[in-house]
Amino acid sequence: MKRRDFIQKGAISIAGAAAFQVISEKSFASTKPELIDSVNLGKSGLRVSRIALGTGTKGWKKESDQTRLGMPRFVDLAKYAYDKGIRFFDTADMYGSHTYMREALKTIPREKVTLLTKVMPYDQQGWYKAEPFYKSLDRFRKETGSDYFDILLMHCMVNGKWAEQYRKMMDDLSDAKSKGIIKAVGVSCHSMDALLEASNNPWVDVILARINHRGNRMDSSPEKVMELLAAAHKNGKGVMGMKIFGCGELTKDDEREMSLNFVLKSGNVDCMTIGMESPAQVDDTVARVMRIIHN
Repeated sequence: MKRRDFIQKGAISIAGAAAFQVISEKSFASTKPELIDSVNLGKSGLRVSRIALGTGTKGWKKESDQTRLGMPRFVDLAKYAYDKGIRFFDTADMYGSHTYMREALKTIPREKVTLLTKVMPYDQQGWYKAEPFYKSLDRFRKETGSDYFDILLMHCMVNGKWAEQYRKMMDDLSDAKSKGIIKAVGVSCHSMDALLEASNNPWVDVILARINHRGNRMDSSPEKVMELLAAAHKNGKGVMGMKIFGCGELTKDDEREMSLNFVLKSGNVDCMTIGMESPAQVDDTVARVMRIIHN
């Protein structure tokens, strides 16, 4: 082989190996630009993007993986998600993501997005003290810079008696809804009993429930949870799925694919909140979801 040909082929080989390494290291990678579509959220009257940008991955004690990105990177991520059609942002007091969303809303038009937050009605292990609802609501509005919330959920319902335990907060939420400060109310569920109550309770507009194909970080088997979600959907509840990737336990390529197929093709889940942390993850998730729903 001539020396020139040897050098050229060697260079091509090295370049190819480098490219393979980059692709393999980016398990989240999209080759086709996509925009996510929008869906009706049950009978809540809201139309939302099929994916919400979650801000609560490992969210606890007023921080999460999303807030740990730092303010500039979070704002860039939110703007990137918005440009990909993700017009739904899932926040919570517990995640400490309100002020991060406030900065993002300086670059994203508030009137074009759905903003969800959650309020804890009970104390948490010495670091979280529940407040009277309107005190929390006023604080949330200041922290986010938004006068209203599209969806406000009672956070982390863990038993079937929540509608009795938190009747006062439910009444306050309904009052705020009547004033236009909130458009839809509901609960995030962390037990089967809580989910059963939510699926039948007429007060509930929106349910946030853990669902994936493996049962990771869920309240029961995928089949049993999906049965309750089907009942909730039949009752007109807006059903949002969370823990689609098992809180980071189902992030291999085939696992992401199987979980998204399971949830999207069930017909029982309107939309999903996914705690993405980079533009590459946004691209991958949007492309996968759009391909699955069109197949």
